[in-house]
Amino acid sequence: MQLTTEQKQEVAVWIEEGANLAEVQNRLGEKFDVRLTYMDTRFLIDDLKLTFKEPVVPVEPPAEPAAEAPVVDAALEPVAEPSLLAPESGAPSNVSVRVDSITRPGALVSGGVDFSDGKHAAWYLDQTGRLGMVPDEQGYRPPAADVAEFQRALERELAKLGI
Repeated sequence: MQLTTEQKQEVAVWIEEGANLAEVQNRLGEKFDVRLTYMDTRFLIDDLKLTFKEPVVPVEPPAEPAAEAPVVDAALEPVAEPSLLAPESGAPSNVSVRVDSITRPGALVSGGVDFSDGKHAAWYLDQTGRLGMVPDEQGYRPPAADVAEFQRALERELAKLGI
């Protein structure tokens, strides 16, 4: 189907006004009784050497991101990155960390930990590198000193595995 020069100019005006391909296709049918497939409409636009305008989307400046602490399950309050903690004083540890031989589903690595007060918890490192802990006793929070020791011991165990 051939369009007249006036029709081609009208199509150019529609595109200049911001019409998209589907709108041009519909307007051709409504105004000129020219029924084209979507692909034929696309070819027509290409033949006329017209380009669609990119829609203008207002861009809002990004919000200030809040300083994020290392993410840890609510059962364990983060102390610091293990590598940033001071080396242990050489005192015997009251916290023991084990790595599971079969990793929990959805985790990179998992294991268990016994704290100085005799309480036990399972720990895991998820696919995004977040440390999580599931204590045997719901609501249990280990002593702050044990948390720091746990992070150091965990770092040592993971280093043995090359993680």
